[in-house]
Amino acid sequence: MTTDPFGWARSLDTLFDQVWTRLSRGVHDRHAPARHPTLATVSTRGRPQARTVVLRAADKGNGTLLVYTDLQSHKVAELQVSPFAALHIWDSGAHLQIRLAASVSILTGTDVAELWRDMPDHGRMAYGSTPSPGTPLSDALGYNKIPDPEAFAVLHLTIESIDVVHLGPDHRRAEYCREGGWVGQWLAP
Repeated sequence: MTTDPFGWARSLDTLFDQVWTRLSRGVHDRHAPARHPTLATVSTRGRPQARTVVLRAADKGNGTLLVYTDLQSHKVAELQVSPFAALHIWDSGAHLQIRLAASVSILTGTDVAELWRDMPDHGRMAYGSTPSPGTPLSDALGYNKIPDPEAFAVLHLTIESIDVVHLGPDHRRAEYCREGGWVGQWLAP
């Protein structure tokens, strides 16, 4: 008798738990697929933008995620205009696509001082650049990285909905919404 390694995809409850297990693993395991999700925003010109970020925290109880960024980055300006984003994760080992829709708050200054203080020196190098990220350069290395706590920002994502697709022998798709208390609903894949 063989066991079904994807048995968790058969139930709305276990599928939801699997999503959060994978998000939590992404925070703590550098090799987990959820470690580097794709964050999508809308540019200040109304165009879609997508980039890879690092997942820093996942809180199932509150339905929130944290992503660190440079305050001078384009994504911050985009989120100041339209404070909504989507995250996409593809976990090939689990045959699982996770799409998260979120409202986003940008935290800076004293709200993130403890996170900055606890960050290793090499991690701080990602926050503070002259010129600012996205500025045209005449030379590929014509910039300076100087750790700057004033350039450190945290994107606090409040998940509004989760759309998850499992591509198994029988494809399954479900949606979970904060507004509905995270009660799942099967959808046609």
